[in-house]
Amino acid sequence: MVPFSDLRTWMFDAALPFWGENGVDGIGGGFYEELGPNGLPTACAFKRVRMICRQTYVFAHGALLGWKQGAALSELGRQYLVEHARLGDGAWARTLTRNGAVKDATVDLYDLSFVIFAMAWHYRLTGDAAARGHAVETLNFIRTRMRAPNGGFWPRLPAEGVLAQNPHMHLTEACLVAFEATGDEVFLDTAREVVELFSKRFFNGRTLGERFEPNWARVPGGVEPGHHFEWAWILASYQRLTGEDVAGRAARSAKFAERHGVDASRAVYDTVSEEGGVLKGSSRVWTNTERIKAALGLFELDGRDPRPALASSSQLIFTRYFGDNIPGLWTDQFDASGKPLSTATPASCVYHLFLAFSEMLRLESRIAALP
Repeated sequence: MVPFSDLRTWMFDAALPFWGENGVDGIGGGFYEELGPNGLPTACAFKRVRMICRQTYVFAHGALLGWKQGAALSELGRQYLVEHARLGDGAWARTLTRNGAVKDATVDLYDLSFVIFAMAWHYRLTGDAAARGHAVETLNFIRTRMRAPNGGFWPRLPAEGVLAQNPHMHLTEACLVAFEATGDEVFLDTAREVVELFSKRFFNGRTLGERFEPNWARVPGGVEPGHHFEWAWILASYQRLTGEDVAGRAARSAKFAERHGVDASRAVYDTVSEEGGVLKGSSRVWTNTERIKAALGLFELDGRDPRPALASSSQLIFTRYFGDNIPGLWTDQFDASGKPLSTATPASCVYHLFLAFSEMLRLESRIAALP
């Protein structure tokens, strides 16, 4: 397993300083969407709101863990969101131009979930009532304006005919963080509603569907092992906060991904079939961070040893994905043979890495005490 000291070095001496300096757009404001292998911004002409939210989270969490510079950077992200992406009444744009104008005003559940996530973390850091207010207002918009007729929420407005699992997953993640930060029961009520939807609609006891008809019939297609792992961790977080027993569902979700979604090098496939056949043998870095988080979540739920997954996935990330990149950057995706498929580093994935490594550090003493 990668030593915990190496995780700290990457987080606090490489990633946070690097993205705090090179990832901040001093001309157009906010944060750059991606950086090239030289550490400079690419020609990417847009900024996703979800990315700005994720970077706002990263710097808030970094500040809470002792990296003091993160506080000002988190405030920079919060202010940029409010000034450029807010549409009013709890709605937010999906994409901005490089200079901060609204490029796509579609109201997207995925992005709104990350607004809640970012505001909750910023509130946890600062106690800023405005951040809390934005989180509450955004959730109220989702609950009143985005409800689908047969349960759950539309993935975007105007409403379309297909429902999606993934934005619900991140809504649950955001609501758990917001409840923990604020104590507002509406966040926990929403998380509980989506966890019930997971049990009744998303997960059939073996695999996790991605897209659904309005009646919640699955749309045929591949499933993502990374999301199976991610839900295992979210369910573990839910049980930790509520005491409600979801351990069996978490374990079954991770079991399918571990059995069918991990290759011989221990990289997590991007997509497999319902039967477990490989559809996309490539592997993005985030799918591997979610395997780490799932192992930690199951460790907290039932004590199963997380070290085999932590060792193989953390080592893979440091050797293959970080490789010879500038410290703080990585190669985002490799094909099934280990050939790089990307050059630019997306800012949105700092969140995945920072969260997985911070979870390892949170449980460091308990892992170290294992026989």
